[in-house]
Amino acid sequence: MSFLPTVAVAALQSTAALGDEIKAVVSRGGRPDLAKAYLAKVTAPTLLLVGGYDDGVIELNEQAHALLNCEKEMTLIPGATHLFEEAGTLEQVAELAAQWFVKQFPGK
Repeated sequence: MSFLPTVAVAALQSTAALGDEIKAVVSRGGRPDLAKAYLAKVTAPTLLLVGGYDDGVIELNEQAHALLNCEKEMTLIPGATHLFEEAGTLEQVAELAAQWFVKQFPGK
């Protein structure tokens, strides 16, 4: 659901506000830490995907992950920097996001 840092914030704030209306969230290289005040209220299963070489952002995502009280997962994409421009990294993101949504919506 997220492709820019500010989109991750908006997605998580919306999820906290709308509760069960949002069924799943995927943040790719976002800054969910900027939604710190809302993270404990997020109920939708949330997947944080972060580039393995995205120093600084990894730690910020770890902090956000710790504050989430929902089903959650954080995965580092090996060899990826912040924009996931490295060969094959966006494909990994797409596969992990698809797996997350299939898990959250079985039979759909």
